[in-house]
Amino acid sequence: MPNGTTEESSGRKRPKPGERRIQILQTLAHMLEQPGAERITTAALAAKLEVSEAALYRHFASKAQMFEGLIEFIESSVFTLVNQIAEREGDGAAQAQKMLTVLLQFGEKNPGMTRVMVGDALVFENERLSARMNQFFDRLESQFRQSLRTAAEAGGSQTPTVDSQALASVLTSFALGRLQRYARSGFKRLPTEHLEASLRQLIH
Repeated sequence: MPNGTTEESSGRKRPKPGERRIQILQTLAHMLEQPGAERITTAALAAKLEVSEAALYRHFASKAQMFEGLIEFIESSVFTLVNQIAEREGDGAAQAQKMLTVLLQFGEKNPGMTRVMVGDALVFENERLSARMNQFFDRLESQFRQSLRTAAEAGGSQTPTVDSQALASVLTSFALGRLQRYARSGFKRLPTEHLEASLRQLIH
């Protein structure tokens, strides 16, 4: 049944379904980059894309599913890099430093995604989205723990498990704090600010 304002009636070439999904997610991420952006509605997103809301729902069953698409992109992007570091870098302390660095660099390059990572963009959304983002940071902390345990053992620590757990928790909190400050400063305070000096203080 025609609904008048879809891209089909505008005379423009319709993108393929996969392309349209990516376009929707990119637009949502861009809208999240606006400092102080209020809750983003599907109506506002559809207007930005110049399509009907019905056109959005042909690609995503709900707005929550759109945010899940962003979270999947964050997970895939960050953990692809984290896994590469784990494979290529033999020194545990250097592993943890590089993993933390790629996370903060990703946030810096993707301000809208940062608002998803720190939960600002998820406040009014489905609770499972916040739970999934929490799992992302739990997984990251676990990876820090593995790397730091290797470093602690190599350094002759008598309590490598305790030492690595404590430092992994500190690094995760540091990362979250840097990302939150970035989002709440209107993306002015960069998460990588004085990063090398900060990491030298944290990881010896």
